[in-house]
Amino acid sequence: MSNERPNVILFTTDQQRGDHLSLAGHPLVETPNVDSWIQQGAYFPNAYSEIPSTTGARRVLLGGQASYTCGLIGYSSTEWHERNTLAQVLADAGYHCINVGWRNLHPRRKLYGFHTVIPHDLREGSDDYMEWLRREVGPWAHERGHGCDANGWQARPWHLDERYHPTVWTTEVSLEQIAKRDPTRPFFIWISHLRPHSPYDPPQFYWDMYIDRELPEVPVGDWAAKHDKPVVGMTRTAWEGRLPPEQSHRCRAAYMGQVAHLDCELGRMMEALAREGLYRDTLMIFTSDHGDMLGDHHLHRKGYAYEGSARVPLVIKYPQGLDLPAGRFEHVVGLQDIMPTVLDIAGVEIPDSVTGQSLRRAIRGEPWREFFHGEHSAAYHISNGMHYLTDGKEKYIWFPYRGQEQFFDLTKDRSELHDLGTDPAHADRVATWRQRLIKLLGERGDGFSDGEKLLIRKDPYGPLAEPPQQDR
Repeated sequence: MSNERPNVILFTTDQQRGDHLSLAGHPLVETPNVDSWIQQGAYFPNAYSEIPSTTGARRVLLGGQASYTCGLIGYSSTEWHERNTLAQVLADAGYHCINVGWRNLHPRRKLYGFHTVIPHDLREGSDDYMEWLRREVGPWAHERGHGCDANGWQARPWHLDERYHPTVWTTEVSLEQIAKRDPTRPFFIWISHLRPHSPYDPPQFYWDMYIDRELPEVPVGDWAAKHDKPVVGMTRTAWEGRLPPEQSHRCRAAYMGQVAHLDCELGRMMEALAREGLYRDTLMIFTSDHGDMLGDHHLHRKGYAYEGSARVPLVIKYPQGLDLPAGRFEHVVGLQDIMPTVLDIAGVEIPDSVTGQSLRRAIRGEPWREFFHGEHSAAYHISNGMHYLTDGKEKYIWFPYRGQEQFFDLTKDRSELHDLGTDPAHADRVATWRQRLIKLLGERGDGFSDGEKLLIRKDPYGPLAEPPQQDR
């Protein structure tokens, strides 16, 4: 690579499952553009979200910090006081830093180190997309004018022309900002798409790609009967319950359509960068903040330790001249690893506040973490609060309120159909993982472990790990 620092594009989606890539072996989903990066970059099939919901995951991503370190262990609309964000560190190193699209950071227009922020943030006064849509279409226009909820399971095609879809808008504005960048400095742009997060509303072309296809069977574990709730009267934002087959089909087909749409928009961006001579020298990273259960195990939305919610896609395209092997890497990685990876490749010093590791170490075959920890305070119901550990081969889950363990052999059962937590044949493996979590949480001293055993928590503990941190 040349002595000049590479441009950096962080292309994120919201609520995209790690198994919804062609690279991941999905039998139907088409993602040829991001798939192509494996020829000149790295794919991590065992990437996970430390906090599988939006705001916390974005703190982890932009601060390079694990859940407890970033100040959240769940979902909360609170201000973040970390100075050493990815954007701020890159800005201090001379980068022009831009953010376009979905943020869910608070306050919603706080810069967090970016020079320019153009948000699509679902709130009056902080949603530049909605202001643009009303100028273009009319004062009556609304992103959810089709009637589907932003956190619901309903699905239908996009109700306006494709050019008005927020996925298209986010790409257009991002390309415009790249064209208007400071040409004397390298740029960092976080292109943050809201989809495939609900509402499941792809443009008609992408709806048609999947709606008449035979879809994979919805996985339902031998442990999931408690979530098989009656569908009559089920709210459109329900977190558990069995959807009727036709509604489940529409939901999943539309979700796949949105993933395909996003990949096409990524391809459009790649083509535009190539025309401007920028593509080859740009580091590009594709990932998401968390997944979407999509009815797996009769569960919906996110915030769970299960693969549909916690596993995310993570693919990197190297800038020209970066001497690293390309291909698939099985290491268990997280969102906290993205910031140190960007800084490492850009030749910028990594702050002490960062807990993640540069993925360049994993790619080079250097020592890597033995296992990964994620957590989430109670979402939707007090009993859902959880901690989980995984190495990409096995997964251990602890529910502090229930005092319950689950254990899955991911090498044989990636869909988590069989809970082995109480299986005597796996007692030794469960005990090994339990001791790891006892030690990890015991060092935190926040009431989940006393260093000798895991503690049951009957209090409705909240999402804040500690009082908001002061500016560093």
